[in-house]
Amino acid sequence: MCGVDMAKRAFKARRRILDTICGFRRDRRGATAIEFAMLAIPFTMLSFAILETTVSFTAQQVISNAADTLSRQIRTGQLTLANTTKSQFRDRLCGEISIIVGAGCPQLEYDLEYYTSFADVPKTIPRTPEGDIDTTGFTYNPGGNGTINSLRIFYRWPVMTDLMRSSLSNLPNDRTLLYATVTWQNEPF
Repeated sequence: MCGVDMAKRAFKARRRILDTICGFRRDRRGATAIEFAMLAIPFTMLSFAILETTVSFTAQQVISNAADTLSRQIRTGQLTLANTTKSQFRDRLCGEISIIVGAGCPQLEYDLEYYTSFADVPKTIPRTPEGDIDTTGFTYNPGGNGTINSLRIFYRWPVMTDLMRSSLSNLPNDRTLLYATVTWQNEPF
C-alpha cells in the first residue's frame, strides 16, 4: 500500500507541475502589459511627430495670413512709407503673428520691396553659406501708387521634439524655416 500511495503522490506532484506550466501558457493577464510596453515607445514617437508638425503647420498658416493682411493694407494705401516706419511695420507684423510666436518675435525677418516688373521679384530664399537666412539685402520700401510689391516673411521656428530635430530642422540651431510671400500691384490711391 505504501508504494501505491507514493505513486499516487508522485503522480499528483507531476500533475501539479504540468498544470502550473500549462496554466502559465493559458494565462493572458500579463499579455496586454507586455504588448503595451512594446508599443509605447513607437506610439509616443508618432504622437510627438504629429503634434510637432501640426503646430509648425499652424504657425506657417498664421504667418501666411499675416502676409495677406499686411499686403492688403499696403495695396490699398492704408500703409505707406509716409505713414509707417520700418519698426512700426515690424510691430504690426509681430502683432499679427503674436498668437503663435514668442513676445517681440525674436526670430522674425521680412523683406518688403517694390519692383518695376513681376519678373524682377526674387524667386529664391537668400541663404548664407552656413545655411541661415541671408538678410543683407532686406528692406522696407512699400512703393507707391500702382507699383509692383513683394512681401517676404521668414521665421526661424524652433523644433521642440528631440526625435524630430534631425528630420524637421533646415536652419542652424535646430530650427526650421517658415516662409510666406505675397506679390501684388498697388491700387491707385
